[in-house]
Amino acid sequence: MAVVQELLRGYHPRDFAIELWEGTRWDPEPGQFCRFTWRINNAGGLRAAIAGATQVSLGEAYIYGDFDISGDILAIFHVAEYLAEKHWTAKEKLRLAGLLLGLPTKAADRDAAAKLRGRTHSKSRDRQAISFHYDVSNEFYKLWLDREMVYSCAYFKSEQDTLESAQAQKFDYICRKLRLRPGERLLDIGCGWGGLILHAARHYGVHATGITLSQQQLALAQRCIAEAGLTSRCDVRLLDYRDAQQPGEFDKLVSVGMVEHVGESALPEYFRSAFRLLRPGGVFLNHGIGRAGNRPKPDEPTFTDIYVFPDADLVPISTTLVSAEGAGFEVRDLENLREHYFLTLCQWLRRLEANQEQARSLIGEVKYRVWRLYLAGSAYYFQSGKLELYQSLLVKNRGGRSGMPLTREDWYHRQRRTTLVREKPQQQTQ
Repeated sequence: MAVVQELLRGYHPRDFAIELWEGTRWDPEPGQFCRFTWRINNAGGLRAAIAGATQVSLGEAYIYGDFDISGDILAIFHVAEYLAEKHWTAKEKLRLAGLLLGLPTKAADRDAAAKLRGRTHSKSRDRQAISFHYDVSNEFYKLWLDREMVYSCAYFKSEQDTLESAQAQKFDYICRKLRLRPGERLLDIGCGWGGLILHAARHYGVHATGITLSQQQLALAQRCIAEAGLTSRCDVRLLDYRDAQQPGEFDKLVSVGMVEHVGESALPEYFRSAFRLLRPGGVFLNHGIGRAGNRPKPDEPTFTDIYVFPDADLVPISTTLVSAEGAGFEVRDLENLREHYFLTLCQWLRRLEANQEQARSLIGEVKYRVWRLYLAGSAYYFQSGKLELYQSLLVKNRGGRSGMPLTREDWYHRQRRTTLVREKPQQQTQ
């Protein structure tokens, strides 16, 4: 316990308990409600976490079972940042080194880390990265996503909104921002399980196409389209956006939670591809996570880079918009919805924790711990303003004519939506 007490010297108020493998317990400071208990399961794990005291070393110590967190896992990120950012004096380093000498070493087995091959952001490597994250298991995602399997930031009108209602509100908000009209052609780049294109076809009368690199997403999205009776208005394809060959075919484009996978170096090509696919006067809504502009790019791979989103690249919104404008787009609107992502992630985390036994049976203990830590950490970073969530509305104007109305008034008022009659399933011939 002396090592832990030395590490946390100066951390106040300490509103959590610590338990060691041999039964010793250090209760919270007097008067503090215990938000979580940090149970350190072995001496080697303590040394591994402390010797590096980095985001990755602390994350690995948790996912490989060297310590456990019971209670509010969100609260541990204040402690993790304290340890990672703490500056030690020479005297403190010497004292801590002496305490560490008595602990055995333990090497982390990184068998859960992503192992990708090929050039970063080549088409083949991007397929590997997407498969690593999204092809975990459709059944796993069903445990904690909403009914429509929407894996992106929801839109809350109240903190009391259910996840289902907030995701439906997000779909409507996007469709209103795009000002979708019956008969228009919509392309969803990185369509996930197809929830948005189904919503747009069903309620706004568009012809919607979605593209994805995930085999499991493709299969489920195609099944959902067939079950909804919308095969004449919706389709999903296994396709890289760089291979889309329909110049000027689409009236509107949308991309939700996909730009993070593109990579800073490939952003110009991403926006050039989108610009080429749109007709003159078309509109593109790009929805994605960005790094706060006052935060430098990490020098080393983060825990998320290694275990969750390999090759993902979070850049400031200024970097994204430079590439968009360079491709020819006019920026018409920008909105930061980071508080909405904090609320979304909190609901996902609680739903995952409520279904932890099923999750463990589907993906195993280590992967469950990866996802629990990832969702909690993401919530903390959005809450603290270290990450942002932007919706950018971009226009391919025609000779200076944007086609945009003078106000946003129609975005904030419920429109009369078109609800399509379900198509009759086609009879199969013998």
